[in-house]
Amino acid sequence: MCRLFGFKSVLQSQIHQSLVNADNAIGRLSEEHPDGWGVAYYVEEAPHIIKSENKAIEDKIFQKVSGVVTSHTVLAHVRNATLGNKSILNTHPFQYGPWVFAHNGNIKNFKENRTKLLRLVSPQFIRFILGETDSEILFFIVLSEVMKSGLNKKSISMAINKIIEVVGAIETNTNADNSHTFLSFILTNGKSMAAFQGGKSLCYSTHKTKCPESATCNFYNGTCEKKVESNTVVNHLLISSEPLSGQNEWTEMKPGELVMVNYEMEFTLDKII
Repeated sequence: MCRLFGFKSVLQSQIHQSLVNADNAIGRLSEEHPDGWGVAYYVEEAPHIIKSENKAIEDKIFQKVSGVVTSHTVLAHVRNATLGNKSILNTHPFQYGPWVFAHNGNIKNFKENRTKLLRLVSPQFIRFILGETDSEILFFIVLSEVMKSGLNKKSISMAINKIIEVVGAIETNTNADNSHTFLSFILTNGKSMAAFQGGKSLCYSTHKTKCPESATCNFYNGTCEKKVESNTVVNHLLISSEPLSGQNEWTEMKPGELVMVNYEMEFTLDKII
């Protein structure tokens, strides 16, 4: 399967440490996930996406991009292909307008159910499906619901339940083989970010053990160094397939959980299935 990383922060942050330098950084994980990588970051509310079919840890472009990118919102992915050839069209993240999406998982019996799944996609999006993956269709199913009622637990829940009606329940055993349905993903438009634990592991962090910039940061407050409850405004949200080494405190998500921050950086955690 693949690996995901995303963050939304009130401060522009440089991503090199998380993608390259940490002991289990996403670049290092590409040794086991060699089928391409992609990084999306936002500049003046517009997504910029750089992708490659190469292994991230060996790719000079990945090293360069991760070393210079500074943004409020970043989404990164390294791919271990289960469906679709090794191709730039099949490489995550996928984009439509301001929306960017990356998936870790699989849709069971995708080829047999592809036509039924396409019926869940709003007609306006069909011509933008260019690759062969289940992930891209998942993106447009979710986006079809988001366009109706906004990025919220209702729209995500509606999309997930429609998929379940077609292919069956999500597998909650993360060690099950990759033929089962796993729908873990991250979705953002640069202003808000949502992450759904659909069977493959996801962790989130909203605080650090000790912020090294607490004495100089204009945004520093109590939420920076303590675990927060849902419906609390935070300064950052990090999402990762695995906890990353460093000062961030990580919480493992349970299957069916959705974490979000909106444009006001209000953090929510909900069980939606």
